[in-house]
Amino acid sequence: MRLADNIYLDDQLAAIADQVISFCEKEVRPHVDAWEQAGKVPREVLRQMGELGMFSLRWPEARGGLGLGPLASCVFAEALGRSSTAGGFDVTVLVHTDMASPHLLHSGNDEQLDRFLPGILSGETITAIGVTEPEAGSDVKGLRTAAQKDGKGWRLQGRKMFITNAVYGNLVIVAARTDPENPYGISMFLVEKDRDGFQVAQKLKKHGWWSSDTAELVLDDVWVPDENLLGTPHRGFYEIMKNFQNERMVIAAEAVGAAQTALELTLEYVQTRRAFGETLWEKQTIRQRLAMAQAKLDACRASVYHGAWLMQQGRDATKEISGAKAYVCESVMEILYDCTQFHGGMGFMVETPVVRLYRDARINTIGGGASEVMLEEVAKRSRVR
Repeated sequence: MRLADNIYLDDQLAAIADQVISFCEKEVRPHVDAWEQAGKVPREVLRQMGELGMFSLRWPEARGGLGLGPLASCVFAEALGRSSTAGGFDVTVLVHTDMASPHLLHSGNDEQLDRFLPGILSGETITAIGVTEPEAGSDVKGLRTAAQKDGKGWRLQGRKMFITNAVYGNLVIVAARTDPENPYGISMFLVEKDRDGFQVAQKLKKHGWWSSDTAELVLDDVWVPDENLLGTPHRGFYEIMKNFQNERMVIAAEAVGAAQTALELTLEYVQTRRAFGETLWEKQTIRQRLAMAQAKLDACRASVYHGAWLMQQGRDATKEISGAKAYVCESVMEILYDCTQFHGGMGFMVETPVVRLYRDARINTIGGGASEVMLEEVAKRSRVR
């Protein structure tokens, strides 16, 4: 199993993809059924990934990383989706590497990096991002969690919802309102899970991503020192917006990888499954629909890698990444519908990998910004001037 060739894959990125795929085929894929039932990815597996350098791709060489750019995250995410067959495992990793810890990369000072980074890179410290609330998701400026100055620190009060890695993770990067007079007056805080008042209100049961831990969090008068304020006070809104494109890019790339595997599993099935005296592959309508699915998937891959390349050039890729996420995630749902359909009765059995891939893909049109939000981002940047 390999990633599809594309013009953005140089030797280093191809080697990273091969390493991830080899690791997942050996250490992840055989165990995902058990992890799905447990609702948890074992910490030892994440530590193994840390030891192999998989959590260090985007960090500067001076900090023990490889100093790579967005294309590395794109390759990493697609390789995870390609090889694990479990979106819950993929998102456990990607939240840590590309949705939460980048805030420390972009805004952390030397003291914070010295304190937290070794554990983040090794997999000892698993991170989560605490932005979404019961009444605020993509509308970040609507969040209500508040932080008030208290001596040499801050007191946080509020609730967070749908937080991945919230139950078994160690460090949550929490967005809280610090300037009540300014709708954009939000700051980011590094909040360790063992602080007084930090509570996992409930572990949430989900339609998919069963092996990831997702929870509602309560911050009940949680005090953190000034040293845990991340970045410039009241500027957290802009940092959240800045990382949204990276988050959306890896969601789309993971979806491409997962859909490619689902499509190949389906091709294998229809070429051996016989009905009415011949294989399903010999039915023209089936093989043509699968051919169209591959064509769509190739277009999906091209769009998300193009967006990642633009980001790597330092260009504003909001329009391209938003369009790619909407197109990719909606198209993947169509592709996985056909994959499930062509498995017939086996496409309704939980033990069939395509069923899990279909179930896990449903969140991609919602998480990180719903398709409707993505299309508005494109529309706002498409007006004729």
